[in-house]
Amino acid sequence: MDFDAAENNILTTAEAAWLQVQEFAVSYALSILGAIILILVGFIAAGILARWTRAALGRLPGVDETLRRFLSKIVRYAVLILVGVTVLAQFGVQTASIIAALGAVGLAIGLALQGTLQNIAAGIMLLALKPFRVGEYIDAGGIAGTVEEIGLFATELQSADGVYVMAPNSELWNKAVTNYSRNALRRNDIAIGIGYEDDIDLAQELLLKLAQGDQRVLAVPAPETFVGALGDSAVMVTVRYWTATTDYWAVRFDITKAAKQAFDANGISIPFPQRQIHFVQGEDTPPRANTSQKAAAG
Repeated sequence: MDFDAAENNILTTAEAAWLQVQEFAVSYALSILGAIILILVGFIAAGILARWTRAALGRLPGVDETLRRFLSKIVRYAVLILVGVTVLAQFGVQTASIIAALGAVGLAIGLALQGTLQNIAAGIMLLALKPFRVGEYIDAGGIAGTVEEIGLFATELQSADGVYVMAPNSELWNKAVTNYSRNALRRNDIAIGIGYEDDIDLAQELLLKLAQGDQRVLAVPAPETFVGALGDSAVMVTVRYWTATTDYWAVRFDITKAAKQAFDANGISIPFPQRQIHFVQGEDTPPRANTSQKAAAG
């Protein structure tokens, strides 16, 4: 009789457990189904909103492709996080505690990655305000080179001598940026020293003809020449002209070479410092040297 009673108790307990499982399945079936549907719809909506954000930003003038991708990913992840919190709420989980936990985790990550987040923020500002673009030559506090790529964390450059440079965005954002390629036109001043005994007017005339004769030099503003300084050994004659930015160095090199040839052909010297020593000797005094600076024709 005791064995039959124990067997009946086991059966009763099993039946009760099965009934509880059935009740749980019935009560949560709709919640599970709703969660599955919500997840599927959430992933689809996240993708659609991300693509819509990227396309909408693409229609705005001046929005960089890197910034478009970054903002579209933020939209996608924000939607997925919202979907995850909503799914948990379907099963009675307190979403307030989840949001608080996410906030605490975000704060901890922010403190741990403070420098990285500064670079991201600086990268967004650089992409939005565009103090420089890919292909432009810049100098930012000694960080100089042609911009190869602007990323969210760092900017890649190539220096004039072909060296690869990766600069953190925060370094570029916190320093004054000189952009040598942004403007279409640039002014160039070439100063050449001539001897004090040489014809200044002739030197100016020769330099002006060289500038006016180069088709790459703009007619407006017109080229001009002037005496810029009186040095220790030379009179500094300067020719000033404007060119396209792309022709800046080529024109400078050509005019400098042509100026030397023109000066040589017309007897105008380009002096260099030379030290002349004079010996003065008296009857009862030892020899002493008296030095002075003068210009000698080069």
